Amino acid sequence: MHKNFLIISFFFFFFLSVKAEIVNEIKIKGNKRISEETIKIYGNIETKKNYTERDIDLILKDLNSTNFFENIEIKVERNILTVEVVEHPIINQLVIVGEKSNRYVEQIKKIMNVKSKRPYIKSLLAKDINNIKNLYSSIGFNSAKVVSKIKKIDNDTFDLLIEIERGTKTKIESIKFVGNQKIKSRRLREIIASEEDKFFKIITRNTNFSENLVRLDTRLLTNYYKSLGFYDVKINSNLAEISNQNKANLIYSIEEGKRYIISKIKTNLDEVFDKKIFFPINKVYKKYIGEYYSPFKVKKILDEIDTVIENNRLQFVEHSVEEIIEGDTISIVFNIFEGNKILVERINIIGNSVTNEDVIRGELKVDEGDPFTKVNFDRSIADIRSRNLFKKVDYKVSNGSKNDLRIVDITVEEKATGEISAGAGVGTDGGSFAFNIKENNWLGEGKAVAFDVEVDQESLTGTFSYHDPNYNYLGNSIFYSVSSEDNDKPDQGYENTILSARVATAFEQYKDVDANIGLSVSYDDLRTLDTASDALKKQSGSFEEIAGDYGFTYDRRNRSFNPTSGSIVRLGQTIPIIADKSYVSNLLAISNYKSFNNENVIGASKLYISTIDGLGSDEVRLSKRKGLSSSRLRGFKKNKVGPKDGTDHIGGNYAAALNLETKLPNLLPEDTNTDITLFLDFGNVWGVDYDSSINESNKIRSSTGVSAGFMSPIGPMSFTFSKNILKAETDETESFNFNLGTTF
Repeated sequence: MHKNFLIISFFFFFFLSVKAEIVNEIKIKGNKRISEETIKIYGNIETKKNYTERDIDLILKDLNSTNFFENIEIKVERNILTVEVVEHPIINQLVIVGEKSNRYVEQIKKIMNVKSKRPYIKSLLAKDINNIKNLYSSIGFNSAKVVSKIKKIDNDTFDLLIEIERGTKTKIESIKFVGNQKIKSRRLREIIASEEDKFFKIITRNTNFSENLVRLDTRLLTNYYKSLGFYDVKINSNLAEISNQNKANLIYSIEEGKRYIISKIKTNLDEVFDKKIFFPINKVYKKYIGEYYSPFKVKKILDEIDTVIENNRLQFVEHSVEEIIEGDTISIVFNIFEGNKILVERINIIGNSVTNEDVIRGELKVDEGDPFTKVNFDRSIADIRSRNLFKKVDYKVSNGSKNDLRIVDITVEEKATGEISAGAGVGTDGGSFAFNIKENNWLGEGKAVAFDVEVDQESLTGTFSYHDPNYNYLGNSIFYSVSSEDNDKPDQGYENTILSARVATAFEQYKDVDANIGLSVSYDDLRTLDTASDALKKQSGSFEEIAGDYGFTYDRRNRSFNPTSGSIVRLGQTIPIIADKSYVSNLLAISNYKSFNNENVIGASKLYISTIDGLGSDEVRLSKRKGLSSSRLRGFKKNKVGPKDGTDHIGGNYAAALNLETKLPNLLPEDTNTDITLFLDFGNVWGVDYDSSINESNKIRSSTGVSAGFMSPIGPMSFTFSKNILKAETDETESFNFNLGTTF
């Protein structure tokens, strides 16, 4: 009996919920701006149809999604479906008050969902106000006030005023790290983006506290620790209370955890593939077994796997990675399997209001009609992110018009791509100033335009450059530059002006090997004074030339900034095509890095060789001759080594240097933020082709010493104490060198 009651109740409620009524007539009420036909289309409403309660709910959902209506009521009575709506009022104009910068006003209007001539929706306005506060927080105004006000025109129309009060910027007073037992705080400061507020940091935004910047710091620190093998590192940021002076103290709490070594790497290969194809990967595995774990090493192995897949033209291939922790070691398993045979139907680019769509599509590894694989889209997203034009890049996959087709939506969030920086320095070599302004997304085309100025006691150099990193979307970069250099050296009895222009292209020749080729035009006007030597006076005059250059770079460093392992080799040659003074110039530079003790000790060896030889009877001009800076040969004054004509060092046809150095762990307390480096330098500048009577000064110079670098209250400062081991009589030495400089 009880069972029968439940069955009867179930059918009663079921038929009650799905009861239907055939609609013969549709009535729309309350609409003023939105036509009846539009409402019927958006609600998918039609006559001669049975409407259940479920159908009514779908109509309600569809009409609400249009954001046209403040309220909607739907009912069916006597075969008549009635839709009664209350339309949202319309915003006549949106006015931003209190923000003086037109650029920020436009940015605010761009991020707002509520706009002029559109419906006024309270829920969207609440989100907009929060987004505006986040925008100001991202540039340091964490106490900004944003208030909305309505100025009524009539019952259906009004003006919307957004009143903004920026407040005072919150500056970062101090940055501290807690729990970092294995990595020095000074090293971590170089990793993060945030900077402590100093009086000389007058341009950079990174001294302004923002949650976005803190999140970026946390991500950078996490990636850095993991790259060293700290697989389960945890980074937490704690903000001390902001003072009345709007100063913030950042504290990063670090749980370093264990440091893991890669014990085993193997491949789990799907039976559909020929195992012999993937045998070469085993050589790569052997290279990393026994080393500390790093996600970047895993990525390099995945790149090798992708190369094998591409070279063998395998399609619909997917791979995944398993990382198994066993004590202090990690076993890595690469699963390679055949994915579903699915094609890309369409790729949509969303969110690029400034950047041209072609810039984004130019980085894609896959196009419409190609096989869909997660691997290729992940690589494409990584390449788009590497352009550094967007805050966020992500993609979403949805079903296409058929079961074997997919639609991919790539969503980007743009960011400011302009940079302004300046630097100043003073030291035993004199003072200097540099200024740079750069736009990395010129006209939304992903191209970089920059202007640089450098000034010191004897020279002024200005350079304008243009760089397209993906010319015609072929993967090659192209570079143009125009520069002017003025040198005034009364102590050496001359002054000269050099005007030059250059066009060059660079491309990846092989894995980790980049090639470049360029063409330059220059004009060199050399004027000598009465105090100049006779040999120098012979070179007085103006010279024109057109020269070609090419080079190769083999880069195996773990990172380009402050590398701690790997090496980089650069090889280049310049040959004039048309020149008043013909020559051949060569360059070889090799740097090798290795770290010990969690990167607290970093060893480096650097070899530099530069040569220039006149062709036939032509002599090498003064501006082309080689020398060594005080950073390549410490313990000697800048360009005061090598051949000497009278009282002037004239440089040589050949210059070479070898630097051996080691950064030591903290010999001073951690809070001094001081790096100590021991060095041993060797160098030589020799060769005079324009006067055989001048001593070529072919002698090995060497020096050893210690240098210290730390962040002072007035900027980064470095000191170098050196002792000459070998030198020539004509060399000018210095046992102490200091430099104070910064980027504002």
